[in-house]
Amino acid sequence: MLVKSTTRHVRIYSAEIKENQLVESENVLTLDIDPDNEFIWKEESLQKVYRKFDTLVEASSGQDLSEYNIRRIGSDLEHYIRTLLQQGEISYNLGAKVRNFSMGLPRVDSPETDQGKYM
Repeated sequence: MLVKSTTRHVRIYSAEIKENQLVESENVLTLDIDPDNEFIWKEESLQKVYRKFDTLVEASSGQDLSEYNIRRIGSDLEHYIRTLLQQGEISYNLGAKVRNFSMGLPRVDSPETDQGKYM
């Protein structure tokens, strides 16, 4: 049975990709980060999310592959992505089709101060 977790910026499937198709798996979790391209990613930041995912999956090894456990991993990744955004490691893609600002208002540089301000 395919188990999945879908949040705004993270999708996790108990499947692997074969020939561009999801094939159910009891041993593999597949991660889709930011499917709507809401953020601008640096490769380093993207790799941080993948490493965090691996850490969360490893921490939950031995537990049942249930929707609850996968949702918990997805929720933890959402919080991690929010942290990356707040630290300025990723930014909103203002040209994206979807502009929801679900992680908070974007910061813009202000010439009046050395700090950014919120829109």
